[in-house]
Amino acid sequence: MNFELSEEQRHLQSTVRAFAQAELRSLARELEAEDKPLPAAWMKRFAEMGFMGINVPEAYGGHGLLHLDAVIVLEELVRVSSAVAMPVFEANFGPMAVLTHFASEEMKQRILPRVCRGEYIVAVSMSEPEAGTALTDLRTRADIRGDKIIVNGMKRWCSGAGHADAYVVYCRMGDSPGAAGIGAVLVEKGAKGLTFGKREPLMGFRGIETADMFFDDVEIPLENMIVPAGSFRKLMEAFDLERCGNTTMSVGIAAGAFADVLAYVQERKQFGKPIIEFQAVQLKLAEIALKVEAARLLLYRAVVNAGDGFPTMLDSSMAKCSANEMVREVTGIAMQLMGGYGYSKEYDMERRLRDAWGWGIAGGTIDIQKINIASALVGRRFDQRK
Repeated sequence: MNFELSEEQRHLQSTVRAFAQAELRSLARELEAEDKPLPAAWMKRFAEMGFMGINVPEAYGGHGLLHLDAVIVLEELVRVSSAVAMPVFEANFGPMAVLTHFASEEMKQRILPRVCRGEYIVAVSMSEPEAGTALTDLRTRADIRGDKIIVNGMKRWCSGAGHADAYVVYCRMGDSPGAAGIGAVLVEKGAKGLTFGKREPLMGFRGIETADMFFDDVEIPLENMIVPAGSFRKLMEAFDLERCGNTTMSVGIAAGAFADVLAYVQERKQFGKPIIEFQAVQLKLAEIALKVEAARLLLYRAVVNAGDGFPTMLDSSMAKCSANEMVREVTGIAMQLMGGYGYSKEYDMERRLRDAWGWGIAGGTIDIQKINIASALVGRRFDQRK
């Protein structure tokens, strides 16, 4: 086992870090203050920098690099803010994983290059009012009628709803119960009958639009089917990679919080000396450094073991659970060390803490990750209905 990044990966990391710290911090504060998503011009800029489609094959406009390379880039961006990093998350994980691995050749050629050029955003639409953790209870239907697919139903908690250009919609196809009836289709924003609810006023995630989606006899072409009924296992395999993107968001927030507080405690003086001189502060710094590094190593293990495919449920759930719990603790400790400055909106720490709590809910809660871990350890799934 080699725990060192390659020379090329270290160069990638340092290049993205320098760019993000120099050019994105003021942008992040603007997105936070105005609660608006990343402007289109910055999407193009990110694409020119090589941030979009990092782990997408070159045949589809991507860079054909490793999942680890995508993780390295995403962490450096989310060190600045979740809103800045979100389009890169979507362009390398989640919906892109589903499309890259399972979509038809025609759909890949039609959609993926546009995402990689920063011209097109694809979001994933999964949860419903009665189907979040219990995803196999989803009711949104996609019925095939000749050469058309008719979609009816409702989705909730879709990040990017109303802003993204297209949506990977998990839906029920036919009357088979549970997982057996679930597939996915691509619904583009302008489709007749697709409407969006009001913007959700969330505790954090400012700059990331979240809303309900309503499908009222939405008609899409048959070629917009991504995977047919019976593909729930495939979709969940792709979701294991999305969990690693979620994990990276948590690790990046924590790493940014640690960097800020490390600088702060060396500058802030009390009782005539920098507060880093106090042993209590030293102990807290050591604790959070250990937590960040441990979570990052679990993340690296998951994506490296995945190769160019998907991580295991065990690896991805361990990484996500660890990082989601860690980032909440680390941002809390960092805020306490910064005192009133940490609590002030003039600084970034209070935003980091609010965003930190969101990633332990999005993409599967912390508790469901622990159930996944237990399932993997004993080699069977637990029936929560009994």
